[in-house]
Amino acid sequence: YTVKDQYAGVVRGNADYLANTNGAIELDGYADERGSREYNMALGQKRADAAKRALAVLGVKNDRIETISFGEDKPKGTGHN
Repeated sequence: YTVKDQYAGVVRGNADYLANTNGAIELDGYADERGSREYNMALGQKRADAAKRALAVLGVKNDRIETISFGEDKPKGTGHN
């Protein structure tokens, strides 16, 4: 649940976009079906929070970012990674 260096450009692009708008965003966290439901909900939340922290470091105010975890309940994609 850290933002990998390879995604720094994506985070920077989103931070730059938010610097030029007044809107708020929702960051969603996901996990696959491995582990318990509780574990996956917590993992999804930690992932969303990691992205929020990365945006905050780049100057995006915390009150413009909401995080939510879908865990394994609402998969973003297929696979086990």
